[in-house]
Amino acid sequence: MTTTPATAPGLLLGIDIGTSSAKGVLARADGTIVARAQHEHATATPHPGWFEHDAEVVWWDGFRSLARELTRQVPPGESLAAVGVSGIGPCLLPADARGRPVRAAILYGVDTRAVDEIAEQNERYGPEEIIRRCGSPLTSQAIGPKLAWLRRHEPEAYGTTSRWYMASSYLVHRLTGRYVLDHHSASQCTPLYDLAAHAWIDERCDEIAPGLQWPELVWPHTVVGGVTRDAEALTGIPAGTPVVAGTVDAWAEAAGVGVAAPGDLMLMYGTTMFVVGILAKPLTSPRLWGTAGAFEGTYCLAAGMATSGAVTGWLRDLTGSSYEQLTAEAGEVPPGAEGLVMLPYFAGERTPLFDPDARGLVHGLTLRHGRGHLYRAALEAIAYGVRHNLAAMREAGATAERLVAVGGGARALWTRIVSDVTGRPQHLPRHTVGAAYGDAFLAAVGAGLAGPGDIAHWNPTVDVVTPDPTTSAVYDELYGLYLDLYPATREAAHVLASRQRADDARSREA
Repeated sequence: MTTTPATAPGLLLGIDIGTSSAKGVLARADGTIVARAQHEHATATPHPGWFEHDAEVVWWDGFRSLARELTRQVPPGESLAAVGVSGIGPCLLPADARGRPVRAAILYGVDTRAVDEIAEQNERYGPEEIIRRCGSPLTSQAIGPKLAWLRRHEPEAYGTTSRWYMASSYLVHRLTGRYVLDHHSASQCTPLYDLAAHAWIDERCDEIAPGLQWPELVWPHTVVGGVTRDAEALTGIPAGTPVVAGTVDAWAEAAGVGVAAPGDLMLMYGTTMFVVGILAKPLTSPRLWGTAGAFEGTYCLAAGMATSGAVTGWLRDLTGSSYEQLTAEAGEVPPGAEGLVMLPYFAGERTPLFDPDARGLVHGLTLRHGRGHLYRAALEAIAYGVRHNLAAMREAGATAERLVAVGGGARALWTRIVSDVTGRPQHLPRHTVGAAYGDAFLAAVGAGLAGPGDIAHWNPTVDVVTPDPTTSAVYDELYGLYLDLYPATREAAHVLASRQRADDARSREA
């Protein structure tokens, strides 16, 4: 007697659109990675403080290219079960009634053009009321001021705008024809989304952006439709393949490393440092971002430093060294960098300061300090920034019981310094592929091939970095100096930032 082998449950395709690259993953329903791909792309900066993406070229063509490359690697006898997407956010892509872009997408908090609109909406709705109802203070990260800027400064483009998208929701539209947005992404649309009610604030939507259609709200793992015949021809993904709503990249990555239950917290080591803590109930702080979680019934407090790997990259380029060389030299320097303390505010600072005019500082320099000292001081400065943000979360009422380290910067020396400075162990997962792996997992949940708790089998912890108690006294003292340096130098930093803007304007005019 012969038996027919059971058919495989299907493959999950996850694709993420980042600031400077797009990444894709093809995974099986047990989390095994079948194929990976990555393509670079450019970010436009047409004016100082403006950051934009051509959505057709960067988002859609980038997605199509990765989808074609990965679908060609589907093994014989296997097929796609579902598709998940994520992207940078919150972003604003204005589009007409058919979903066609009317201008380039305005990117997330790095785009600072809407300063006047932030001030006006704070005055109109009140900073405390905005935080109470929306969860986050009004900053350059928010969608409301960006919409107001578009209406004021580009009335012709606004006049043809009927809809607006983020990176993930635009890809979902191109794949399925649906106009949806996930609750987490919507919760970053301050001051337009009610965090407790999980709903748009209709009167504010009508006042800030009259005449627009607003996307239907769903959860990131919700299947919103199937791939259309037209999209099949362009992407290679078979028509009818289920597509989930997706979300902002950091939250997709958190889902992909098992940061999904209250008490979990993700440290994302990258060009910037991003921190996502999961909560069972909403908490707010004027120094942090409060959002909906990736899964229904969860909330988040999030933090983000304006630089992290950007500072280490700057030092690498400045010294003409490699990361390996700098890390080796920094490893020979004792904790505390022999009396150096750095402020890592080389691009201003986001949480917990919300000060775009903060500036970098190296304090305690002598002629005997070398590049290894500077590199170690940079790693320690970022660790102090992490500790500062964790303290702000704790003061807001959030408890982080399990820290998970992810990202390309999660290397041995750096994670060890962060654990020593914070006094907290960090779990290192098996896969640190990024948001695309989380997209594949959300697709598996949406397709019924996995539950939210199954990520422990998909991506288990393979190592734990534990703090060294012998360094705690050194770091406790220097952390206190770190906290003192910012208020002591803030006024001078703001004066210098103003001069830098003036010098930049003059050089552009020349």
